[in-house]
Amino acid sequence: MDADSNLTGSSNNTEVIRHGAAERSRRRGLTIVYTGNGKGKTTAAIGLVVRAAGNRMRVFFLQFIKGQWKSGEREILRGLPGVDLEVTGRGFTIDRLRDPRIPMDEHAAAAAAGWQRAKQVVRSGMYDMVVLDEILGAVRAELVPLGELLELVRTKPEHLHLVLTGRNAPPALIDASDLVSEVLPIKHPFERGIKAQRGVEF
Repeated sequence: MDADSNLTGSSNNTEVIRHGAAERSRRRGLTIVYTGNGKGKTTAAIGLVVRAAGNRMRVFFLQFIKGQWKSGEREILRGLPGVDLEVTGRGFTIDRLRDPRIPMDEHAAAAAAGWQRAKQVVRSGMYDMVVLDEILGAVRAELVPLGELLELVRTKPEHLHLVLTGRNAPPALIDASDLVSEVLPIKHPFERGIKAQRGVEF
């Protein structure tokens, strides 16, 4: 994909949806964090994407870490009017989930490229909502500098809703955010040996 293809007014959808300057000037853009060890952080962010798209807002969904495996949400998000989606990760980086065939330098290169893309998209001012899915995993793996993420939060366009997901949100990010929700693991089918289910996990 052309690095600037979604920042020139084009879209993968048949209709490019824009909100006027008057509407944006009235909006108070929020920084929203979904964190915690439980399942549902990405799911919550996708719910916001759908809600925003339903309000004729323009959304960019950028996914770190999780790699190129096929998932149901990517298929549907790519078809939503006004929603652009990119995947930059090479897969999970924690030891128990990481593919040993993918060296860490490839994860680092993918995260660096994704982070540059994220900054470009946020600062373009063309979107009403930007989701950086699993960005906190990239921060925890020291693939994205926390200081740079905090600077992006401080300097984002005033109209932009910025949504960040992942485990272990740092205290400094919690302090800088407007809304923080923690997803806690109470019970999970994996504990009973039930494998990931299509339509629920992917």
